[in-house]
Amino acid sequence: MNIVKQKVKVAVCTTLLALGTFSCQKDLLDPVPKTLFSDQVVFDTPARIELQVNGLYSFVKVGNFLGGRYQIYGDIRADDFINRTSNAVTGLSVWNHTITETSQNDVINLWTAAYGAINQINVFLAGLDANAAKYVAPTFKADFATTTAVNYKAEARLLRALSYYSLLQFYARPYADGNGSKPGLPLRLQAETNATGNELARSTVAEVYTQILADLDYAETNLPLTNGSAPLNVTRAHRNTAIALKTRVYLSMGRYADVIKEANKIVPTAAPFAAATGVPNALNASIATVFAAPQETTESILSFPFTAQNAPGTQNQLAYYFAPAPIGNGEYSLNPNGILANAGFAATDVRRTSLVTKSGTEFFLNKYPTGTPYTDKAPVIRYAEVLLNLAEARFRTAGAADPQALALLNAVRGRSNPAGIYPAFAATDAAVNAILLERRIEFLGEGIRNNDLMRLNATIPGKGSVGAIAPTNTLYVWPIPATEIATNSLVVRN
Repeated sequence: MNIVKQKVKVAVCTTLLALGTFSCQKDLLDPVPKTLFSDQVVFDTPARIELQVNGLYSFVKVGNFLGGRYQIYGDIRADDFINRTSNAVTGLSVWNHTITETSQNDVINLWTAAYGAINQINVFLAGLDANAAKYVAPTFKADFATTTAVNYKAEARLLRALSYYSLLQFYARPYADGNGSKPGLPLRLQAETNATGNELARSTVAEVYTQILADLDYAETNLPLTNGSAPLNVTRAHRNTAIALKTRVYLSMGRYADVIKEANKIVPTAAPFAAATGVPNALNASIATVFAAPQETTESILSFPFTAQNAPGTQNQLAYYFAPAPIGNGEYSLNPNGILANAGFAATDVRRTSLVTKSGTEFFLNKYPTGTPYTDKAPVIRYAEVLLNLAEARFRTAGAADPQALALLNAVRGRSNPAGIYPAFAATDAAVNAILLERRIEFLGEGIRNNDLMRLNATIPGKGSVGAIAPTNTLYVWPIPATEIATNSLVVRN
């Protein structure tokens, strides 16, 4: 990929900064800033290596990827939001399903950002191994090579797994369509510093998922149990992060027994549901508190942070899209005929009274309350999702009468809607449908909706004048970008 190659050339000539900025020294007459280092020395000290790890997160959380756009696209494809501005830059073609191979703001930019992050991870992993002989005293602690470096490798591989999983949800057929046999993604696992690796065919969906799970298994084994503070436990990966993401991955593959196996590692068999080892992840008593600054409760397993000096970027911010003025730009209001019209989303539900706001005659999502410079964290996964993943998997395998599944569902639902808890289900289909409804309400505006539709190979509902998209429609998955097709002759189109 030509765009990714440009990023790689930059990555090789300099280290990453904690905020993800980078630069090449092109003019020898200009002094080299002290925050930049040649690729020959970026592994010479623990501090420089840690800067690179911080930089990996910055590549993954760019606004065009998991810093905002991914979550936004995951919700506006379906029927719970209405486009208000007809702005081609802010997801209009995603909302109305008119994207093409040359759609720059979505199809091309998300792919480019994701593969840029993946290659940066690969460059770091290769460099970490190649410089192993340097990790000795007195510059490095005695256990750096066996502990710290391994922790860093685990973080990098978790981020790579997250990136590939995220790409699959837009650019490849669901695992349920052919049991993963359909074309997936070019599986780039080598550090690319020139055009040598450009030509690469697409691996199957199943093969990409196999790599994702291998990365997450490694991460689970080698990540620390805790990062030592609430901010770091939310914004840096730990063991529970890998386990939580595995429950999502296995759910997307329809491997429900594996969802249960993974979730059982951090979810007790009875209430109160809270992880007994590692970070004490648990449901917070208040969903409103989860999204109130600084968004660092133990419910948030992984979120990407921003500061005034490190914002998501113009027209990438979650609040800009979903919140009305003066907080955001109100690009998308809530569809009055979408989830708001569902009888299961009660008027007294706290997720409605606290996280939905009315402006004029329209309703807007208020999960992201911070306006300019938009420093709300971008959510990746919460403990509530792990509970619902487990509940769904148990209903699908043990049937509607499973008491733990019912208790897990009601734990999430009852927190915000105590009067709406379910007494029992007579049929498995009813239980699963209740889970899917709860996910739709609970994760509104967090990018989960598209994942759920894709994993079930379900029709994308229509809204307003925009028709539904059936799984057989060529628009069901995004096209491979024209930029990839132009530089990789082995890639096949969707």
